[in-house]
Amino acid sequence: MAKMGRYCKAYPLEAFREYPKWTEAPIEPDPVDADADAGEEGANEEIGTYYFLQEDYVVTGGIFQDESVVFSDVTPEWIEFCTGKLEFKVPEYLLEDPIVPEPEPAAPAGEPAAAS
Repeated sequence: MAKMGRYCKAYPLEAFREYPKWTEAPIEPDPVDADADAGEEGANEEIGTYYFLQEDYVVTGGIFQDESVVFSDVTPEWIEFCTGKLEFKVPEYLLEDPIVPEPEPAAPAGEPAAAS
């Protein structure tokens, strides 16, 4: 089953290619997309190619973290490129632990529980 991360952001392929050590792993096209494009020559040329920068700095061909991996050479230089040049940042609210309410202490035996 595909793993969905908490955050990813789409960038045009040209933006990733500005990184000096960029390499692309070939990915299989999605069969649904291939069928949709079969009747329109050059339709994707107008739109361009977009890849997804995941929260762990891996680049994928789709929104799932573990499928269609295009680039996974995550180094301090790559992270600096992503945060500086691409201005990639995971929103703070996604980095925080979810707030779980503290359970109310149980009343000692024989005493009624405190009303809220």
